[in-house]
Amino acid sequence: MGACARERARVRAPGWAYWPLAPLLAWQGKQVRQRTPKLAEPDGAREGEAGEGTPLSLLIVGDSSAAGVGVASQADALSGCLVAALAPGLRVRWQLRAKSGLTSEEMLAWLAVDPPARCEVAVSVLGVNDVISQQPLARFVQAQRALVARLQGLGARQVLLCALPPMQYFPALPAPLAGYLGARARRYDAALEALCAHLSDCRRVGFTGRLGPGWVASDGFHPGAECYRAWGGVLARSITDAWPQAPDTGTRRS
Repeated sequence: MGACARERARVRAPGWAYWPLAPLLAWQGKQVRQRTPKLAEPDGAREGEAGEGTPLSLLIVGDSSAAGVGVASQADALSGCLVAALAPGLRVRWQLRAKSGLTSEEMLAWLAVDPPARCEVAVSVLGVNDVISQQPLARFVQAQRALVARLQGLGARQVLLCALPPMQYFPALPAPLAGYLGARARRYDAALEALCAHLSDCRRVGFTGRLGPGWVASDGFHPGAECYRAWGGVLARSITDAWPQAPDTGTRRS
């Protein structure tokens, strides 16, 4: 079997390979929920303005990782790190709409009943809760498509959809649950990438972190401060690379 065929088989694995393990996976999931510390969303501003230079309006939406769970302050969370990376050359007016536990459909519903201010760039961090809650893949894709349309309806000329993380490496997850959720996350991420390929002004942004000091929060599930800092830098480069009005903030690829 070639490398491509092996990868396709690995991505399809949740449909059959883990079925005999369903009782064990359910038990492990219950154990993880019971023993994993429930970290609060960090304190700090969820909107503001920072930096000097060309104006840019930014909206960040998503789940607990977008909300910054894993650090003590929004300044050290994804929003703070992204704005800090953009601020040297841009005057960023930013807003954060994020809540722990949200699925893509729930985020979409929230934006419908409580619309945020208009934006030029939107960043979305969603998918992990869709995986955990066993959301059907087709519904996830449908919700993501509708979410992109909603964000573009708010004025976003650039929509960045963050790739799903490699859940198989989360320290909080035991085997075989980690492998099962990791395989599902790969399926959802592949679907997200395929969706972006067919939408205008929408990109999936991948990020490869590492498991080291500061990279994973104390719960073994959420990002730590170092991960948020690196992640914010990756997103900042993606924004400035594609934003014609943006000066070189030091984040551009050379």
